[in-house]
Amino acid sequence: MTVLEVVETLVVVSGGQMMRLVGLTVENFRCYSAPVTVRFGNLTALVGRNDVGKSTLMDALAIFFETASPDKDDACKAGDPKQMRITCEFDQLPEQLVVDAEFPTTLSGEYLLSANGTLVIRKTYNGSLGTPKITAIEALADHPTAAGYSDLLTLKKAELAKRAADQGVNLDGVDKRANALVRAAIWQSCGDLKLATAAVSLDAEGSKQVWAELQQYLPTFALFKSDRASTDQDAEAQDPLKAAIREAIKAVEPKLQEVRDYVESEVKKIAAATVDKLREMDASVAETLNPVIATKKWDTLFSTSITGDEGIPLNKRGSGVKRLVLLNFFRAKAEKSAAEKSSSSVIYAIEEPETSQHPRNQRLLLNALRELSDGDGKQVIVTTHTPMLARYLDETDLRFIQRGEDGIRLISEGSEATSAEIAKSLGVLPDHNVKIFIGVEGPHDISFLKGVSRVLIAAGEDVPDLEQLELDGELIFVPLGGSNLALWASRLAPFNRPEFHICDRDNPPPGQPKYVDHMNAVNARAGCRAVATQKRELESYLHHEAICEAYALNQINIAFGVPFGDFDDVPQIVAQAVHAVNGADPWGNLDEEKRRKKESAAKRYLNNTAISRMTVDRLAVADPQNEIRGWLATISQMMVAGAA
Repeated sequence: MTVLEVVETLVVVSGGQMMRLVGLTVENFRCYSAPVTVRFGNLTALVGRNDVGKSTLMDALAIFFETASPDKDDACKAGDPKQMRITCEFDQLPEQLVVDAEFPTTLSGEYLLSANGTLVIRKTYNGSLGTPKITAIEALADHPTAAGYSDLLTLKKAELAKRAADQGVNLDGVDKRANALVRAAIWQSCGDLKLATAAVSLDAEGSKQVWAELQQYLPTFALFKSDRASTDQDAEAQDPLKAAIREAIKAVEPKLQEVRDYVESEVKKIAAATVDKLREMDASVAETLNPVIATKKWDTLFSTSITGDEGIPLNKRGSGVKRLVLLNFFRAKAEKSAAEKSSSSVIYAIEEPETSQHPRNQRLLLNALRELSDGDGKQVIVTTHTPMLARYLDETDLRFIQRGEDGIRLISEGSEATSAEIAKSLGVLPDHNVKIFIGVEGPHDISFLKGVSRVLIAAGEDVPDLEQLELDGELIFVPLGGSNLALWASRLAPFNRPEFHICDRDNPPPGQPKYVDHMNAVNARAGCRAVATQKRELESYLHHEAICEAYALNQINIAFGVPFGDFDDVPQIVAQAVHAVNGADPWGNLDEEKRRKKESAAKRYLNNTAISRMTVDRLAVADPQNEIRGWLATISQMMVAGAA
């Protein structure tokens, strides 16, 4: 079995709704003494010079998600080592939790959300110890602070009943088996809970069930460090597969928990029976016995290794080859994510992904990371001090870390001013290799255009290989992002390179294309051209049979007997068909956010997989006017002009 086959086998998982990381705050941790916050999107790059604190933030996340442990040197020397704190903020939260018996509750109902509606979890460690220990797990929430109502989550069942009596709360009709229902009744009885930001303990006896339930929704975190030891079981080779193992286990965690609970229950029965028998013989000994069951993490049950065709361990190969295994892990992961096979949340944190790679592979890696981060429940965080990687990322994905004059670290979010600072710090220079900019509305359009050029080349047609040109640095795709079209156009103009913009028409004739003003502005500039599709959007040029075949690859049988109309909303139609096959609730019963996510997943799959099922015959049916071939011919002509 090849490396990719192993990876693809391991990464096919399924799971429920998972949370997304949107913020990290560190305090008294290494070089960060005062609290410093960094915000995250689906793809985030921490940019800065060496030793400025990029890896520190990655390690803080690893400690929070318990894939690493703090050590005695992690406490900031200029701060309070007993208050070493790592705080993570999440959105896309579970709709309900079951924390006692079978009674559901919600994070909002327990007053565990911030004023912004996010979940903020703070972990505090005592870093003054030789082996730092966690001393508190808290939710920083908009929580009741009124006397008698602020500590309900920490109370046990009997204590809650007494508190209700003390507050004069009538619990008639309240199922007292569920602490959540009793808490709700007490809170509802109060005229003014005096909500304010407070640290709510999640490790007290009464509230630890909430934290135990929340942990199954936390993202799986995988950190790939740049400085790896080269041993026989090299982490460079092991970590991608171990990450896949952890993700697969995470997806079936509820079933594994059932197995664990069953085993513990059966063992406890035997243990109890043994103690009962012992009590008949010597009661004093029996009273001192208490069965204790220790369990190991599921991922410790699996081991992996990778060798080449000649039996040479991967760690004995060159550093570039080892990094390519990591690269192809992400490529395989991106392809699987596009198939909507996995909905579990995973954070891939990669330090200096460009290390030991040829510039061509660096661009290939960047494309793979973009595709990966575009999938539902997938986030990518990278660190870099390399100008090339920073330059090719979207401005909004950048976080610039620098050391102030007083030594305090400053983190700036992506903006035009931040980009100027990065360019000054890293020495980002213009790339004189670029012959043309291709402006499109989003990353899915990039996948479509590269895919259709591959189809035509495979059929023997003389068209530009867009993917190869991008990897060679001669062509740069620019996702313009709808409302930002005018802004991007003004930014590209100073580069004095040919630009070819492809805009979705959206509006059927006789109406004007949606972005007609942008097109006119581009066409007014020398050496630049903008066109609109004659159909609704690029997905409208996919043949219905190619779409059906693509989904059949994943055992999803949908059927469209006739071609789509020129202005049909193809991603929406496909998303509805896939949803119906899964036998779920009617499409109309889904809220807007769920429909949007399903349409986004369909859009990804159409442009990454269905495009590969196209043929020249199918393209002739879907594009009878040869628009796409015309676009490719124009790109060839403009590249010749750009090279002149």
